[in-house]
Amino acid sequence: MGVKYDSQTQKFSFDFQHDGINDLITITGSGYQVEAFGKCFYYGYEFEPDVDSALRTDFIQYVKFSPSIQNDENLSHFIQKAINDLNDKINLYDYDLVIYPQSSSQVNQYMLRYIYRFAQPTLRQMQLVKALPSNISFDIDAYSKQYLDDVLENGRPRYTQAQKKEALASINKMMDLIHSKDYFTIAKDVKKSKLRPYMLQFLKFASEEDKELCSTIKNQNILVIDDITTSGSTLNEILRALRILNEDNSITIFSLLGRKNLMAE
Repeated sequence: MGVKYDSQTQKFSFDFQHDGINDLITITGSGYQVEAFGKCFYYGYEFEPDVDSALRTDFIQYVKFSPSIQNDENLSHFIQKAINDLNDKINLYDYDLVIYPQSSSQVNQYMLRYIYRFAQPTLRQMQLVKALPSNISFDIDAYSKQYLDDVLENGRPRYTQAQKKEALASINKMMDLIHSKDYFTIAKDVKKSKLRPYMLQFLKFASEEDKELCSTIKNQNILVIDDITTSGSTLNEILRALRILNEDNSITIFSLLGRKNLMAE
């Protein structure tokens, strides 16, 4: 079973019965599991290794911005199969809370509605949304500890004081630029930055009620979902927000499309 691209019609076709040598995504099997983010991370599908970046981007755009998933039988089946496989692995009935990032795609909402078929009636959902650019900060202490204060094998500092000063000046300049950005353009600029893991307060709970609920629940099973995971930056930010509130919950992460070497970069 797989997904192919027809260059003549410029459309994606799904074959849920047979494998093919030209499949972009092989959907035979029951999903994937990797250790990432310090948590158990599941994902439904990944691209075949020889698929070029342009085609991957086209498929991601098709999935994220489909006009209507419910009216697209192949895409809805594609998503449902991934959730069914996830349920076989973790039993969604045992989960109390689903958290997901704000997204311009319909995939997260569709996955959420489908998850309700398996979950308890008390299942709650929470949404994290982008903060204002002016609220985003940078974790200088963590960055310095991880990189700037690094030492060589002989015990000598890797960077001189002048190099450290130059790096910090560059970070300050970057943050000034981010703070001046428009709310709707900030996501792209932050996402492509290699320093994204050290940027704080990029996401916030959509409401104070959600934040309060998440801070008070203890020893619950939480499912974090997202449609597409490439760099993992969004999921890292969600986990950071959850850890600030409490670390007493069991967290499982699921993404419809992900990568085995997610944390390699």
